[in-house]
Amino acid sequence: MQFVPELIQRDSVDADGPSTAGALAHEHIANGKPTAIDLFSGAGGFSLGLVSAGFEVLGAFDSWDVAVNTYATNFDHPVVQCDLSKVTGQELLDRVGSTVDSIDVLVGGPPCQGFSVQRIGSDHDVRNHLVLEFGRLVAELKPRLFLMENVPGLLGKRGKELVAEFTSRLEISGYRVTSTIINAADYGVPQLRKRVVFAGWKIGQPPFVFPTPFIDPKAYRTVADALKGLPSPPKDLTPLPGDALHRRTRLSPLNQKRIELIPPGGGMQDLPDDLKVDCHKIGADKIGHRYVYGRLAPDRPSATITARFDSFTRGKFGHPIEARNITLREGARLQSFPDTFKLIGTQEEIAAQIGNAVPPLVAETLAQAAVRYLTGNSRADASALDQLHLFA
Repeated sequence: MQFVPELIQRDSVDADGPSTAGALAHEHIANGKPTAIDLFSGAGGFSLGLVSAGFEVLGAFDSWDVAVNTYATNFDHPVVQCDLSKVTGQELLDRVGSTVDSIDVLVGGPPCQGFSVQRIGSDHDVRNHLVLEFGRLVAELKPRLFLMENVPGLLGKRGKELVAEFTSRLEISGYRVTSTIINAADYGVPQLRKRVVFAGWKIGQPPFVFPTPFIDPKAYRTVADALKGLPSPPKDLTPLPGDALHRRTRLSPLNQKRIELIPPGGGMQDLPDDLKVDCHKIGADKIGHRYVYGRLAPDRPSATITARFDSFTRGKFGHPIEARNITLREGARLQSFPDTFKLIGTQEEIAAQIGNAVPPLVAETLAQAAVRYLTGNSRADASALDQLHLFA
């Protein structure tokens, strides 16, 4: 297979071609620095965690040009725009100047919308096959360990057969596969965000141990913790000077009236009937989606930050104190992105990059566990093993 025509490589490290990057990669391996490749990398949340944990990221790959531009702005290693369903593992290695024996960890988060529990419609989605493409590239790139993040719905009815096929193919390729559900709030992210993480290691090697939660629920970081120090954005809808992401979203007069009546932590069920959307008037217990038109509670972690958190009509994305939507900057903080991380695109594109990302603090915790695995320092005690869900 050949690279698709739209493939673009943004590489500020390897000005002289892949051979230079390859030499650097082997030098890092010789110096004992673990290596990784990031597939379906998006804006770079997983890579940010890998770098923080001490990894040398050899390269990253994603099909969305906007996310690739953001990624290239924040990292010095190669990032390549391509359709990962149309390339081979060897072609990926050629683009970053590495060899099949140079990869310690392969990470990725294939698009997950097809498995969302909130999705309505057919169980079939054109994006579902990308999980299998990730598995194919694991088999071709042969990392010592892989980590794949996705929505918990992948373990439900919609994803059951796909997970079985994914696991079976990788076992045939020489890997043991396990998974667990994690909550980002357990690892310092000020957000209640549950995701499934799959891990796989080569048959005959010790098992990977997922990191044990280290934040007690009573000590979860809150929305107020995350937003501390951020001034109120200008009321004229211009960005805060020096921070293009911190600007108010324009609300219609009707939505402005609605958000003013919703208390912190509340949702559409708190509105009088004459201000509810017609389809909401039968009650949240019957229709679900209780917290659309919702506001965050300041003393709790946020609700899950999604790709459309820039509109409180789509979730619990109203500011906890001020009668407005949270800004892009506030959403980025709730995802644990540092303020120094630069995001490029329109408001909608930036919101999608933030909402779709693996929270960097979660990624760092997983990467630290990967380092322990690679260096033989994992401790597979009973409490940790109890978290694993092993597919036989």
